[in-house]
Amino acid sequence: MKPQKITCVVGARPNFMKVAPVYLALRRRGFDVRLVHTGQHYDAKMSQIFFDDLGMPRPDAFLGVGSGSHAEQTAKILTLFEHDCLAFQPELVLVAGDVNSTIACALVASKLGAAVGHIEAGLRSRDWGMPEEVNRVLTDHASDLLLTPSPDGDDNLRAEGIAEWRIRFVGNCMIDSLRTHLERALQLQPWLELGLAAKGYAVATLHRPSNVDEPGQLAKLVAGLGAVSTQLPVLLPIHPRTQKRMDDAGLAVPQGVKLVEPMGYLQFLGIMAQAKLVVTDSGGIQEETTALGVPCLTLRANTERPITMSEGTNTLLGIDPAKLGPAVAEILATGGKAGRIPDKWDGKAAERIADLVQSGFGTLLEASAA
Repeated sequence: MKPQKITCVVGARPNFMKVAPVYLALRRRGFDVRLVHTGQHYDAKMSQIFFDDLGMPRPDAFLGVGSGSHAEQTAKILTLFEHDCLAFQPELVLVAGDVNSTIACALVASKLGAAVGHIEAGLRSRDWGMPEEVNRVLTDHASDLLLTPSPDGDDNLRAEGIAEWRIRFVGNCMIDSLRTHLERALQLQPWLELGLAAKGYAVATLHRPSNVDEPGQLAKLVAGLGAVSTQLPVLLPIHPRTQKRMDDAGLAVPQGVKLVEPMGYLQFLGIMAQAKLVVTDSGGIQEETTALGVPCLTLRANTERPITMSEGTNTLLGIDPAKLGPAVAEILATGGKAGRIPDKWDGKAAERIADLVQSGFGTLLEASAA
């Protein structure tokens, strides 16, 4: 029996791009869908911009958990989301990604007897020092339906002993959003507003604790971006975490690095699409640059998205920012790593998820118990 009442959960801004196309696809098919925003990442301006850009309505519930330690956030979400579920009684809860909201809401739904679907399941960095890795693994094992963005996700889940019936390779929902909104993002020409020439600048995004929390490493990163800026301008939309760490360390911005406030989805998508290259420690941006065909240099020791390296435009540099300058010089000389768009990154992942739900999510669970 297919579910009639579905809750879709968002908690942090990267979730918005993954959940939006699924939410809209389910609504088009007539399901009773509730949108819950936990408020794990929230400021009025940025959240509203993202919801407007993605064509999403105002959430049915905003839990307002705010910032705090991992334990504090998770505990608040557990309590508040349980109240929401008891009131709405969803038969299916869809969570996305790897933030604290993801694991907390999956646990609540599972304990209340609702089916749980994990969008972006099966990704593994195998770095247990990353809180996101803990959230990914626990969410997958608490979920009934594991909706993977790439075949390596299926392989990871099988290796962990997860039953085959629970695994469904549907493709990448974040790329659904990208394909839907790219033309509109390009029409805005946001690079011109910032005094930049198309394909004449680099974009950098840095926020992970391993990069920005230790003053010495952060100083090396800033110096690395300075080295890049001697070759082409660098645009740095500054994450609040990174801004605070830079202020605390008394670090000055190199002359060729243009610091700007965080951007809305469409503005940043347009900026990224017309960049010569991107420097990042973000997981989602590794995927988006692969879909856009833009060379990506990832400043991390590992990645949970290896398909962006094996098939896409991503290069894993490690954590030594001194490698940035030479890597950028190579891209400028050669055009950078050529990649291809992975299988099922075709803008139809959300429709595949909606197909699964419409065909009877419950029948999968019944079959497993037979």
